Amino acid sequence: MRKNIAVILAGGVGSRVGLDIPKQFLKVAGKTVIEHTVNAFQSNSGIHEIAIVVHPRYVGTVETLVLANKWDKVKKLLNGGAERHQSSLAAIRAYRDDSSNNLIFHDAVRPLVSQRIIDDVVHALHDYDAVDTAIPTADTIVAVGEGSRHIASIPDRRYLLRGQTPQAFRIDTIRCAYEKALLDPGFRATDDCGTVVKYLPDVPVAVVDGEESNMKLTHAEDIYLLDKLFQLRSQAFKRSIPLEALKGTVLAVFGGASGIGESISEMAAEYGGTAYPLSRSLNGVDVRDRVSIEKALRDIHRLEGRVDYIVNCAAIMSREPLASMSPDAMREVVDTNYMGMINISVASIRYLSETSGQLLHFTSSSYTRGRAFYSLYSSTKAAVVNFIQAVAQEWEPLGIRVNCINPERTRTPMREKHFGIEPDGTLLEPSKVAEVSLQTLLSPFTGQVVDVKVSNFPFE
Repeated sequence: MRKNIAVILAGGVGSRVGLDIPKQFLKVAGKTVIEHTVNAFQSNSGIHEIAIVVHPRYVGTVETLVLANKWDKVKKLLNGGAERHQSSLAAIRAYRDDSSNNLIFHDAVRPLVSQRIIDDVVHALHDYDAVDTAIPTADTIVAVGEGSRHIASIPDRRYLLRGQTPQAFRIDTIRCAYEKALLDPGFRATDDCGTVVKYLPDVPVAVVDGEESNMKLTHAEDIYLLDKLFQLRSQAFKRSIPLEALKGTVLAVFGGASGIGESISEMAAEYGGTAYPLSRSLNGVDVRDRVSIEKALRDIHRLEGRVDYIVNCAAIMSREPLASMSPDAMREVVDTNYMGMINISVASIRYLSETSGQLLHFTSSSYTRGRAFYSLYSSTKAAVVNFIQAVAQEWEPLGIRVNCINPERTRTPMREKHFGIEPDGTLLEPSKVAEVSLQTLLSPFTGQVVDVKVSNFPFE
């Protein structure tokens, strides 16, 4: 069996970003860039081992991150060289004694690499000795002559792709390519696949599809773009988590009187969990009142001895121009959607830290862009995303996971109140959202937005 080793290239000093620290150690969405990157390979079942190539000055920094994140796949920290190809060579030489190794090189400053890309690269290594990742170019490419600003040619962009990483190789292939390259006085490194193409021209290099979001942090303005992409990113996970794992767990479901909250409570009970639906109409629990929340959780804990999961489905939708809303109506939306989220979260710490449990909030597909008539609703739902990303980082040392569900339009009493009757097949059923919500509660990730789309499910 071949061993897949991810080599994270983190040896750069980030001079083009113009900051005091290398760009891989900048914080984006609650973690350093390199943490996001290594986490992607740590969580992929096709990766057996990880090596991080780092500038000698920052080995201690990376050692601290390895311990803090419990990266058990990280087996080597290697000193990088002044040039990128020297960092690649450090890994090649470290693993050259075993010809069954596959090396999968990835830039530490591409933190949004998806599990789909990693899976595709690993799978392609079954049939190819070398694999690249690339995306189509959207722009026309203009070739100029050496030392000239005149157009020499315009290649057909149908056959042009923009290279990304990961780039993957059977170790004997990439080792041989570099051995030949280093004998060439005119060797100029572009990337690892370029070295194979030039010095081993008989070796075909497969190309798997990359993604636009798999961008490289290069310039200062890229930091802001990455931050936004992280905010918009949703967690993709295989929907195969058995709900039978809910047996014996205890859930508190705020906003559990109807709609998604009601479905979550009912489905959890079907699979052996004990769910307590909480709402103003059911039992007088008002999310705007922290005392009310604390009493409800305290009562559940006294009865059950534990609280494993706390779900907040409580929300109010306003669909009218801001100028026509009364102050009381404004206050009710903000206090329910925003302060209610905060009240539930603060009250949850004591219980979820005992069980290493999860707090689950709900955002809305309207969080990505403010729209007329939705000013308060959209803005409070955007706040949910920023809030869970921040709190997930704060509470990770406590063992508490924090995520949010982003369902598309769903058939609930609240939606019917504002939109009336809508055609069959255009809405999610609450049970579908409940299913994904419960699978999220059973999942290991934190700080993520989990999309539930109408197109994910067939409608009879």
